[in-house]
Amino acid sequence: MTGRLAQICRHPIKGHGREDLASVRLLAGECLPWDRHWAVAHEAAQIQDGWNPCVNFARGAKAPALMAITSRLDEASGVVTLAHPDRGEISLDPDAPQDLPRFLDWVRPLNPQGRAQPKQIVSAGRGMTDSDFPSISVLSTASLADLSVRMGQDLSPHRFRGNLWLDGAEPWAEFGWIGRTLRIGGAALRLEERITRCKATTVDPETGLVAGDTLGALDQAFGHQDFGVYAVVIEGGPIAVGDEWSLI
Repeated sequence: MTGRLAQICRHPIKGHGREDLASVRLLAGECLPWDRHWAVAHEAAQIQDGWNPCVNFARGAKAPALMAITSRLDEASGVVTLAHPDRGEISLDPDAPQDLPRFLDWVRPLNPQGRAQPKQIVSAGRGMTDSDFPSISVLSTASLADLSVRMGQDLSPHRFRGNLWLDGAEPWAEFGWIGRTLRIGGAALRLEERITRCKATTVDPETGLVAGDTLGALDQAFGHQDFGVYAVVIEGGPIAVGDEWSLI
């Protein structure tokens, strides 16, 4: 089975924006470079050194308006520019303490009142993915198209906050790839496990409003709420949109 890499996407600040890339160099044993490099811990978080589970962070499952944020990262300076249809743009260095108050003022209206509010930006030396191992999420455009038809609406891929989108597979074939190796461009990834989804996928990422019961549709059609698979990079190398992929 072969196809083409349709999209590369990273999320420099977990739950706060997405950015499409034309190409990237993957490194063995690491997340997509700069993906979920930072995360926004809330007031009730219990942060430990290193990786922390998503319950500690502000995210689209609990604050739907966050899903409408887009981002741009300047890798040289470490400055992230965020944009939201209701909040305009803000540029900040997530590692700079002096930028934190301005960021919190900008993002606070996007978080529901009555919930723990964003408090600090943290990093872990690895991507703060939802998996406890450094992962890259791999998703299929055919599965997205099939789910869109089942729901009667055109679903944006950004609902699923994936890293690599593949063209050319049969719908839902990726669930049968666990344990196999995916080769794209100059890199190879081992497919590890399915991704169980949360309420963030029910949000329209253009508006930040709940619009479409993706979880109910998956459960009704398949008896689960899984979409996409986690992978681990076993051979680093460059990949680019349009590269051919194959399974080994």
